Amino acid sequence: MRVSDVVSAGVLVRPARQDELTAVGALTVAAYEADGLLVANAEYAHELSDAARRAEHAELLVAVTGDGELLGSVTVTPPGSAFAEISRPDELEFRMLSTAPAARGRGVGEALTRAVVDRARALGARRVVLCSLDSMTAAHRLYARLGFTRLPERDWQPGPGFWLRAFGLDL
Repeated sequence: MRVSDVVSAGVLVRPARQDELTAVGALTVAAYEADGLLVANAEYAHELSDAARRAEHAELLVAVTGDGELLGSVTVTPPGSAFAEISRPDELEFRMLSTAPAARGRGVGEALTRAVVDRARALGARRVVLCSLDSMTAAHRLYARLGFTRLPERDWQPGPGFWLRAFGLDL
């Protein structure tokens, strides 16, 4: 199944095109910087900016307007892939959900998350999982509204003082 033409609240979600990868990387970094999420881990900006690598090793989805304006992106990764962190067999994981600072409040994050859930269903996954920083409270509210619950047994610490909180949605 190809993710394409998933429209929610005037936002189109589709696979990223090769000619968009540089802009997707820049948008992802800008979104994380706008929330102050790179202060404690500036090196993560390099991973966020490398959308070409993400597109090579995972599914990279983008949210755009009808005119093609880039609004956000998300990396969808199956268990065992280069970008998987906590997924197990029969689960689909997503990472690096980002909305352009100027597009916040327009349903971009929700459209991208719903597209991931749709993709998981199409692949026959039994659960969608993700990790999030404590400070990402707006994202946590979105996940709760969509039915995700905390998976505290999967919380982990990739570096000293840097905790990631796990969430899951059973399908």
